[in-house]
Amino acid sequence: MKKLLLHTCCAPCSGYLVSELKKDFEVTVYYDNSNISPKEEYEKRKSEAKEFYKKTKTNFISTEYNHDKWLEIVRGLESEPERGKRCILCYRYRLQNTAKYAKDNGYNSFSSTLSISPHKDSKILSNLGRAIGHEFEIEFIDENWKKKERFKRAMEFSHEHDFYHQDYCGCEFSKI
Repeated sequence: MKKLLLHTCCAPCSGYLVSELKKDFEVTVYYDNSNISPKEEYEKRKSEAKEFYKKTKTNFISTEYNHDKWLEIVRGLESEPERGKRCILCYRYRLQNTAKYAKDNGYNSFSSTLSISPHKDSKILSNLGRAIGHEFEIEFIDENWKKKERFKRAMEFSHEHDFYHQDYCGCEFSKI
């Protein structure tokens, strides 16, 4: 069975997808989200995902929180609208981290749950993922997770599991 490293931002976006992907892959959930601010929000999302995946016997890996590094990457783009240039750099950063970890640790492929959100541009994520996969010589599972009513199913799944639902993407510039 192929080993998939699946980047996720939170349990609501990944819980349902992981249950589906486990049919075809040995899935490890990868939590790499230094964009999330404040750190308490980062920890809250991480803790919930970690606990859920522990219960479902799914491997879960989290990276060190380094918001200062993320701020350096998006410096000058703080006023960009959601889905703008800042978000593209943020996607790239997290996808590169995921691909590198996957390549360095014996995974066959990588992907991200980011495209399940109706607030994310799946074409941009797809293009970035394919290019990064080529760069790191690892397969990118290129899927628009919104299709086939997966977002709707993911939200139903998350409500069934009483997941915490945040009201902003994650960074301080995306708060409503």
